[in-house]
Amino acid sequence: MTHEDAGHYAAKHPEAKIDSQIAEAIADKEKDGRITCAAAHAIAKKLSVPPHVVGMNIDLLEKRIHFCQMGLFGHPPETVKAITPMERVPQELEQVIRDALIDGKLTCKAAWDLADKMQMSKSDLASACEALEIKIKKCQLGAF
Repeated sequence: MTHEDAGHYAAKHPEAKIDSQIAEAIADKEKDGRITCAAAHAIAKKLSVPPHVVGMNIDLLEKRIHFCQMGLFGHPPETVKAITPMERVPQELEQVIRDALIDGKLTCKAAWDLADKMQMSKSDLASACEALEIKIKKCQLGAF
């Protein structure tokens, strides 16, 4: 969704209904109409639901997700990413990233899995992707 769509997130899910248990958990964690990516994932884990279900409920409640754990969005100032390109991407890291690409892009879930496999932070993996000009797509929460 674009910045012009802000405040109209529910439109992404015209047939969906709010899950009251998830909505209550979101209300407990949100502040000023925003909830962090980490809090949304914690809700998914606690309630044993996929992250995209929590993300859909966040949309239905017209809340915003911020502080992406990959550093891709929601970090002040809102117009910039929290990551910068890695100065030099080690060959082994580049290869595992390239091996995980689908149509030239890396999914958010695959990025998380690679960060874990490579024993590095999610934001460092995103920094490597920035340096390699590889886009991370398909947010697990549905934000992008």
